[in-house]
Amino acid sequence: MAKPRYIRDINSVDQISDQEKKALEPVADKFKFRANDYYLGLIDWNDPKDPIRKIIIPETGELEDFGTLDASNEESNYAVAGCQHKYRDTALLICNEVCGAYCRFCFRKRLFMDENEEVVNDVTPGIEYIKAHPEITNVLLTGGDPLLMSTRKLENIIRPLREIEHVDIIRLGSKMPAFSPYRFIDDPELMEMLSRYSTPRKRIYVMAHFSVPNELTDLAIEGLDLLMKAGVITINQTPILRDINDDSAVLADLMHNLSIIGVPPYYFFQCRPTEGNKPYEIPMVQSFELLEEAKARVSGLARRARLVMSHELGKIEMVGLTDRNIYLRFLRARNSEDEGRFMVFHRDDDAYWLEDLVPVDENTLPTSVQDLDRTTPKSDGIIEFK
Repeated sequence: MAKPRYIRDINSVDQISDQEKKALEPVADKFKFRANDYYLGLIDWNDPKDPIRKIIIPETGELEDFGTLDASNEESNYAVAGCQHKYRDTALLICNEVCGAYCRFCFRKRLFMDENEEVVNDVTPGIEYIKAHPEITNVLLTGGDPLLMSTRKLENIIRPLREIEHVDIIRLGSKMPAFSPYRFIDDPELMEMLSRYSTPRKRIYVMAHFSVPNELTDLAIEGLDLLMKAGVITINQTPILRDINDDSAVLADLMHNLSIIGVPPYYFFQCRPTEGNKPYEIPMVQSFELLEEAKARVSGLARRARLVMSHELGKIEMVGLTDRNIYLRFLRARNSEDEGRFMVFHRDDDAYWLEDLVPVDENTLPTSVQDLDRTTPKSDGIIEFK
């Protein structure tokens, strides 16, 4: 299997000037830099606004005071080490492999920092927990990036999960289809293994992370095609990001291209207020308007994606906007009684996250939302998370 050359030192990127490298060293020291030669090769180094450059190359704005490392309070979701259980029917296994390359806006960048205790080398306790909880029908392997594992290691997780009768769907959350399509092109054993466990009645899903059309190269499309031929269902999700894909034409192009190759858009995310993410954030209203404009440019198959924020309380969809109000609802809720709940807030074009919004009537909100702290706004209007 051919492997891309990984680069973990910003000083090894020849296309960056010495002056810029010096400025970026403290950023890369705090939030790890990790790339590979394939993905760096997609950058147009003559274009300072190249979106892939912004996805992978550090920038000094990451050091601005903003948010927390665990913006969605994932720490509270752990049932056992390495296994989160937030929603009744879904469990997450946090794999120990770091990403094949590292998006600067990653909401789990804490996992790649020193002295992190969330990532474990052995997910057996998580698998045993899933086995003991028949309500769990859906398991997501995430991390890190499970597809950076060797095929043997990955099979050692997928096989026992497939042996659990009540686990219907296994999902792999991965940036590898965009970062390193050679993972699929040069490893027929991986394709054979996936085809063995992705059955007509119980499919494996790959949740791909293509953020811009430039990532959909011929090699990436070849890798996606191999996944589909192996019986894997592949869909896409990405945040909407400042100066990367915050353009309705770019989003429409991405959605259209994904739909015609058979990888339908699933979610667009409001970028989480994670520490280091200030350069990538845009307000919720802007995200909604951009996506609606993009949907108007594409066919029905391409426009099925929802705009959501993955909040501590659940997955919250932004469903409507008027001159006066913002309308949200729970797609998934940590508290099952809140599933599907509809919420109305005063429109705020500067709001980035749920805590920034003021409800039209506080009494109509679930208690979990009423209890949110909206008392400590930062100087730029962002709420300081407790």
